[in-house]
Amino acid sequence: MTKPVLRSYGGVSAAERRAERRARLLAAARTTWGESGIAAVTVRGVCKTAGLTDRYFYEHFANREQLLAAVADDVRDQLLSVLVEAGVSSPGPVEVKLTAALRAFLETVAGDRHIHRIVSSDPGDVPALVQRRRDVLTRIADLVVANAPAALGTVQDPASLRRAALFITGGVNQLIDGWLDGTIDLTAAELATECARLCIRVIGDTHP
Repeated sequence: MTKPVLRSYGGVSAAERRAERRARLLAAARTTWGESGIAAVTVRGVCKTAGLTDRYFYEHFANREQLLAAVADDVRDQLLSVLVEAGVSSPGPVEVKLTAALRAFLETVAGDRHIHRIVSSDPGDVPALVQRRRDVLTRIADLVVANAPAALGTVQDPASLRRAALFITGGVNQLIDGWLDGTIDLTAAELATECARLCIRVIGDTHP
């Protein structure tokens, strides 16, 4: 059977056109979610905003849930990149680095109302989003386990360190949720400092 030929038009390949359409759909969904909330993100509405037909939507996403998951992944990757870059580039001891990383994370969320609304949305009726929240917390806990001993210059019991990493990751997430919904009245800098102090205290107590 002869495979279809994927032609270029105007110097743009078929793969490039597909990537551009996917980017338009993601941008439309992210804007709609950020402006009007998660319930406002529909297949028809996203296609209209992106200027594409349903046919092109289903080239990339099986359904609305998959689209929402892709938007959440993009926002997650953006925030993790900010977190890591700020922590790595900040001079000083580990608590200073962690404070800088958390402050950059919080200021990015606070400075972009779209990101703020996306990360503070209740994912309860979208299983893929619930799973992604669990996965990102696990990834951050894994980073703590991998890097804490060298960063602190101490030897820790691996099992205790893992429990401590899960504890502080969940705890910081709860504090950030409270900050996002306004129940915690601190600046980004103040919350970052407090979270970093608590994290170092908990991790520092996991000696063998």
